[in-house]
Amino acid sequence: MKLIIHACCAPCLTYTYEEFAAHDRTVLWFNPNIHPYKEYENRLKAMERYAELHEVDIVYMGDYDLRGFIRGALEAEDRCSFCYRWRLEESARYAAENGFDGFTTTLTISPYQDHEKIKHIGRSLSGEYGVEFFYRDMREGFRKSHRMAREDDLYMQKYCGCIFSEEERYRK
Repeated sequence: MKLIIHACCAPCLTYTYEEFAAHDRTVLWFNPNIHPYKEYENRLKAMERYAELHEVDIVYMGDYDLRGFIRGALEAEDRCSFCYRWRLEESARYAAENGFDGFTTTLTISPYQDHEKIKHIGRSLSGEYGVEFFYRDMREGFRKSHRMAREDDLYMQKYCGCIFSEEERYRK
C-alpha cells in the first residue's frame, strides 16, 4: 500500500516511520504553522538530516506562510482544528493526486495533540479525497521517538510550533 505520512517534525517521524514500515511510505513536509521562522528552519533542517541518514523519500510542500496560518487561526472557531485540517488536507490532496492509497500523520504520536479531532478531520478528508486515512494512536512511542531523535542528533523542539502554543509555553 502506498502511504503519505504527514510529518510535523523529524523527532515525531522517527518512530512513526518505523511503525508504517509495512507500507510503501513517502513523507510529506507541510507545516506553515511553525513560528518563528528560525524554528521553521531548524525543523526543516532536522527533517533533511533525517532523510539523508535514513534514505527517506520526502516531499517538501509549500512555503513558510505565517500570515496565512495566523489569519486562518484567528478566523477559525478552533485554531488547532484549523491547523490540523490545513496540514491534513494538503496530505490528502497530495495522496489523491499522486496515486497514493492513503495518508496519516506523525501528530498522533504526541500526547499533547487532540487525537479525537485529528481522527475526525482525517476521516472527513478521506471521504472528500477518496484516499484512506490511517489513524494509529502512537503515543506509546513518544519517549522512544525522543531517544531515536537524540541518537540521530536531530533538533528537538519544545512546543507544537505555532505562535499561540509558544505564547502558552512561556505564560506557564
